[in-house]
Amino acid sequence: MGRPDQNPAVSCQQPTITKWTSELFDCMNDGENALITCFFPFITFGQIAEVIDEEGASSCGTSGMLYGVICCLLGIPCVYSCTFRTKLRSKYGLPDAPAPDWITHCFCEYCAFYQEYLELKNRGLDPAIGWSGNVQRQRMGQQQEMMAPPMGQRMMG
Repeated sequence: MGRPDQNPAVSCQQPTITKWTSELFDCMNDGENALITCFFPFITFGQIAEVIDEEGASSCGTSGMLYGVICCLLGIPCVYSCTFRTKLRSKYGLPDAPAPDWITHCFCEYCAFYQEYLELKNRGLDPAIGWSGNVQRQRMGQQQEMMAPPMGQRMMG
């Protein structure tokens, strides 16, 4: 009889941890998004929140406005925004790095937004088009795949 850790039915497997596809300070790799995030962080946050929330539960506008209100009233919007980083990490099995989510958002809020935005893009989701836009794009891709002609056919005559 083998050891319990060799039997997949007995062992408790942890979710696979993958690496972030970009670093926290890679902000300048996409100047356009860096500028939007710098001057209008509520837009970038809203886009991220809409895509991270399953089935578009939060709209970009609602999440962005809530972020702005928290920023204006409390001055610490990171208490709200870090929860979406946690959701993103859970969804893709990403490490809590380089620091816990709340610390990352408290001290590097805009860099965190950029990293999260880029992570979604690198995983095939475009935060700029929202949840429904990504769903529609995915459906179009599936339809095109289904409509592709069969390979290796010849006309017999």
